[in-house]
Amino acid sequence: MASSSTTHTYQLLSLIFIIFLLPASISGDFSYPAVFNFGDSNSDSGGLIAGLGESLEPPNGQSYFKTPSGRFCDGRLIIDFLVEAMDLPLLNPYLDSIGTPSFRQGCNFATGGSTILLATASSVSPFSFGIQVTQFLRFKNKVLEIQAKTRKYDKYIPAKDYFQKALYTFDIGQNDLAGAFYSKTLDQVLASIPTILTVFENGIEMLYNEGARNFWVHNTGPLGCLPQNIVKFGTDASKMDELGCIASHNQASRLLNLQLQALCKKLQGQYRDANITYTDIFTIKANLIANYTKYGFEQPLMACCGYGGPPFNYDSRIACGQTKILNGSLATAGGCNDSTVYVNWDGIHYTEATNQHVANQILTGKYSDPPFAEKMPFLLKLRF
Repeated sequence: MASSSTTHTYQLLSLIFIIFLLPASISGDFSYPAVFNFGDSNSDSGGLIAGLGESLEPPNGQSYFKTPSGRFCDGRLIIDFLVEAMDLPLLNPYLDSIGTPSFRQGCNFATGGSTILLATASSVSPFSFGIQVTQFLRFKNKVLEIQAKTRKYDKYIPAKDYFQKALYTFDIGQNDLAGAFYSKTLDQVLASIPTILTVFENGIEMLYNEGARNFWVHNTGPLGCLPQNIVKFGTDASKMDELGCIASHNQASRLLNLQLQALCKKLQGQYRDANITYTDIFTIKANLIANYTKYGFEQPLMACCGYGGPPFNYDSRIACGQTKILNGSLATAGGCNDSTVYVNWDGIHYTEATNQHVANQILTGKYSDPPFAEKMPFLLKLRF
């Protein structure tokens, strides 16, 4: 059986491996002064909780922050590890104004449950991709307005030239597919993908027109491997794939990713003065699930924090950290003893250990299009 020490040894070896891959010619010239992030719960650092006035309960946040941080995770997210690798602070949510947050080196517009398509009455989050882009435009305009009047807030807001020099990161689209499967056939879900990507393209164009030039786009992971979807849609064994996941959901993820990669290629040709990088998160996560013991994990498809026990420890009626009356008895969705050996955190999101693994794999450069070269991002000293 794998152990937490095995996991930590693997993570250390991963970092050593990455360091040896870094070209000797890389210098600070390839760093970014700020990061502006757009997305859903995969990269939400507290936006949804602040925006809707809700709360997350322990054990969320237990592994790193020691308290719920607004992240749907036991610790840090992929975006957290990436900004740390760039020697930048963790991004504060745009929607959280408590505690005089600094946005000097970036801002996080991502909110859990967000979609690329415009939100509907049944959406978890009203802050769809178009709204997030509009929030950024207001953010930028307000920053420039403040700077024109006074310099007293400079330590809290980006410098004017940061908006062009910054890295713009995107991790969104999973919820467009996941939500659609509750009311549409597979063919209908697949047919909706071009519309989803048209809306995404329009958002990229708006940001480009505002001066953004460095774009980092994550594709969507293996949606069919989330315990939430396996429990809901996995009653028919003939509809499962070789990973033990829902074949239709993973098929939709692959098609979205294929068309997203084609869109990024198109944009690379259209915006010749911009850097647009597509990153294959699906392959990294699917490989981890298929070969979990190789990477020091023990549970590829069972939630660490949940209710119901094996094989998936997930019940849609009770979220991680909650206590409710279920079937006449008091039930608590509690955490596991060691989240470092679990791939999945709460049935929908991933553990910090998984997020760190994914970040390590991203930093090798081999999952990006174009692949890392001397002028590509993230080839910087690592802090984690």
